[in-house]
This record gives sequence, structure tokens and C-alpha cells, in this order.
Amino acid sequence: MTMALEHPADFAADSATTVGDVMTRPELQISDDVMVDTALDILLSSGAPHALVRDDEGRCAGLLTRMHLAPFRARSWYTERTPVRAVKHDRAPFATAGMPAAAAAATMRSRGLDAWPVVDDDGHVIGLLSL
Repeated sequence: MTMALEHPADFAADSATTVGDVMTRPELQISDDVMVDTALDILLSSGAPHALVRDDEGRCAGLLTRMHLAPFRARSWYTERTPVRAVKHDRAPFATAGMPAAAAAATMRSRGLDAWPVVDDDGHVIGLLSL
């Protein structure tokens, strides 16, 4: 018996598809001056796997995941005094809305990203691309 496996349609399969066509609205955003313990509480209570990080001018500063905050789960005086900007997390370069979706998917795979912020020309978040 021969069985053929079908691959689900992938947004990267269509060469005319852009990131702007497939991005979603980012649900959770935090400021980079939020303390690590607060960021951890936000991520855990929301159930979200990640949060977009903005700088004090509202521009995208990166994507923070639960894995980035894992070393801080012990909750010490250090987590109460450490801002998110001091934590190593995924930073630029970011995707743009006009970027081909296939190129964005390849970049995400090569960088090991499950989600990638999409920014406008000024660096403000306009969406989130997920594999």
C-alpha cells in the first residue's frame, strides 16, 4: 500500500505573498523599562508565549519569550531591579510588510524564530509574523 503525504499550505509557497498579507496584530506589548518580575507575571498570567518589547519612543526593541525569562523564575532582588532591556532577547533586524513571505519564512527558520515582529519604516510595530 502506498500512501502520499500532503503538506499543508504554507504562506511561503506563494511567491507573490508578502509579510503584510499574512501578519497578525500583536496582542501583547511591554515597555523595555518594565522590570523582569513584572514581565514574567504578564507573560505567565496572559498565557502568551511571547511579548513585543517597545523602547521609550514606541519603537520595536525586540521579542521577549518565556525562555528568555526562564533564568529569572527564582524571583530574587535581582528580578525586581532588572529592566527587560537588560535581558538578552530577540532584537533587530525585523521584518517589513513589503518583504516576500517566503524570504521572511526562510529567515525565521535560519534564526530559529517562531515569531518575528513586523515594523514600519520608522521602526514602530505594525504586526507579528508567526510560522
